[in-house]
Amino acid sequence: MNFDEYQRAAARTSDPSQPTIDRVTNGALGLGGEAGEVIELVKKNRYHGDELGIDPLCKELGDLLWYISEMASAVNVSLGAIARTNIAKLRARYPDGFKEG
Repeated sequence: MNFDEYQRAAARTSDPSQPTIDRVTNGALGLGGEAGEVIELVKKNRYHGDELGIDPLCKELGDLLWYISEMASAVNVSLGAIARTNIAKLRARYPDGFKEG
């Protein structure tokens, strides 16, 4: 599945009748909440000795992806376009790949 296919599939669980600002706000707040859940998994692994389960981590990352998709859909931008723009930015910033220092 590519990003644009994901975005179309994820859209079935969205309410496109909501005003754009509400969809963007819901997406931004959702990103914050889900990022917190990822942080909690990592914290519990690092400082409480819990296993960093790949399945729970992937589920939370998937929730982050849904909120990103929701925000992109609200402003009529494809996830594929966002991904391409990000890769172009990274290539310009790190033309030879990341190097420490």
